[in-house]
Amino acid sequence: MRYPTLPGTVTETKIPTRRLTTRQLAERARMRAVGHLLSRQDAQGWWKGTFEGNVTGDAEDLLLRQFLGIGDEENTHAAGLYIRGEQREDGTWSTFYGGPGDLSTSIEAYVALRLAGDAPDEPHMAKAAAWIRAHGGIAASRVFTRIWLALFGWWKWEDLPALPPELVFLPKWFPLNIHHFASWSRQTIVSLTVVCAERPVRPAPFTLGELHPESETPPPSAPHVPAGHWTRFFTCLDKALHAYHKVAPRRLRRAAMSNVACWIKERQESDGCWGGLQVDATYALIALHLLGYRLEHPVMRAGLASLDAFAVRRQDGARVIEVSQSPVWDTSLAVNALTDAGVRCDHPALVRAGDWMLGKQHARPGDWAVRRPGLDPGGWAFQFHNENNPDLDDTAEVILALRRLQHPDPVRVDAAIERGVRWSLGMQSKNGGWAAFDVDNTSSLAGRLPFCDFGEVTDPPSADVTAHVVEMLACEGKLYDPRTRRGIAWLLAEQEASGAWFGRWGVNYLYGTGAVVPALTAAGLPAAHPAIRRAVTWLRSVQNDDGGWGEDVRSYRDERWAGQGTSTPSQTAWALLAVLAAGEGDSEAVERGVRWLVQAQHENGTWEEPHFTGTGFPGDYSIRYHLYRQVFPLMALGRYLHQGTPGELRCKTTDVPHSPEP
Repeated sequence: MRYPTLPGTVTETKIPTRRLTTRQLAERARMRAVGHLLSRQDAQGWWKGTFEGNVTGDAEDLLLRQFLGIGDEENTHAAGLYIRGEQREDGTWSTFYGGPGDLSTSIEAYVALRLAGDAPDEPHMAKAAAWIRAHGGIAASRVFTRIWLALFGWWKWEDLPALPPELVFLPKWFPLNIHHFASWSRQTIVSLTVVCAERPVRPAPFTLGELHPESETPPPSAPHVPAGHWTRFFTCLDKALHAYHKVAPRRLRRAAMSNVACWIKERQESDGCWGGLQVDATYALIALHLLGYRLEHPVMRAGLASLDAFAVRRQDGARVIEVSQSPVWDTSLAVNALTDAGVRCDHPALVRAGDWMLGKQHARPGDWAVRRPGLDPGGWAFQFHNENNPDLDDTAEVILALRRLQHPDPVRVDAAIERGVRWSLGMQSKNGGWAAFDVDNTSSLAGRLPFCDFGEVTDPPSADVTAHVVEMLACEGKLYDPRTRRGIAWLLAEQEASGAWFGRWGVNYLYGTGAVVPALTAAGLPAAHPAIRRAVTWLRSVQNDDGGWGEDVRSYRDERWAGQGTSTPSQTAWALLAVLAAGEGDSEAVERGVRWLVQAQHENGTWEEPHFTGTGFPGDYSIRYHLYRQVFPLMALGRYLHQGTPGELRCKTTDVPHSPEP
């Protein structure tokens, strides 16, 4: 009996699993996974999995539509289906799969369901409200949640931290200006300066008295500020800014508002969005609307239309809002996974992907040029449309992918790679590492503002991004460039005492370690190097009894969770990538890990992964990349079968034929 032939694979004979070796099982899993991944490619050449956050994106979309007066029954009903379905048994909503209830997330979800027509005396709503009250109510929620409530009079603007629009006038040399904030927080903060200055209040469709503790409505909680000698200073500064709000010179305020409007409009992307992020687009639309831009204005129409592209409709009728979209990232990872798995480098699907990625390279400066004014552009961004914010992570992975291809126009490929490498080298921070979007974006003051009580607001270098850049530079023959050597030294200095590396953009130590070890070996460090041995020892120590690896999001807050959690396909693959790169391909740990991946795979070549293994803000905002569970296991299986490093696998052809269009 034979399985159907999958595109880009050879046929396979069905043999009882118990009679197959681990390598035979891995080969069968590889072929299935290759066929599935090829079948998911868009005709234009890209791959994209759903980018899933938590219910706050859906709740805030409903609140935005309510604020602008454009809510409709269809979207409201579809959002309600999703939010209602994500409620936990205790009445709360979490920020990640299997996590505990989160107060601010639960408040926003509750309000959204009220907008969707759920009555407060319904059992699921009463249970949610009781939990919210027991945990401090609205007063204990984060600033951003209370801003949304203030828009409808459910909270007082006077009881929120001040954020004046005159902030945009502060020069680059000033200790705290807009460029001290990370790219993702910069856009939001600039837009919110208008909101906090105008302090609008729309008529509320209902009251929220049930979300305050039962004794009486409490006074506002003290704004969150980190402990230390700066606490009093920023508390006093916030009081001063509140006083300034009452006496701000009108001409100065008008000039600031006009400057903010220009700043926002200049950063609108070709698809109408801002930064490729739903949250940035949301606050930009509110700010422009408050500045007098009618909904019919082309800028507003394009912005609102861009938000519709973030909506994913499920078969059950529910609507899930993506907070961003990841086609460049997903496409580069898919190409690297398929070439790891032995797909020919001139395969039509890969050439098509190469063409698409080449068309996404940036040709004009963005906000990064403030710190690097003389540097020519050449990076890639994460999303379909984001010309202002390329990032080092995507740029490194795209270059690695392009270099593996046998493209019909190699001159074009070489030129694009040269520009990307030059831009990447120019974006190195002074400590030797690389951040995601900016250079030396490490202000210790930005996060101390009373306004900043949620998520990362700066963009310091991280081990995972630096590792990807170092791996790319090594593969591009830049191993002995002083900047590459500084990056390697920075990585070695960042290793934790346990032997792991912290993962900024993936959960967590498994992601960081899975990125750094392959990078160091690609850069020439021997498997016997003490840093690599410590990493392998740690990975072995946290391998689960079932053979897989997993790590809970709570490791960002509590290191006792480091490397601890239910086995997942993506995290098992990250661990295998590190152990394989360390020369342990024949070890028991690898054998058990590969068998776990094989056994977890479905017959159609897919894996399931409800857990959130991606990271937006460590400990605050987690992401479920739906394609991670496909690309990373395929990478691991391919490298296991070929027992080679990524550099050695370039354009290596195995038994995957040059097949027709997938």
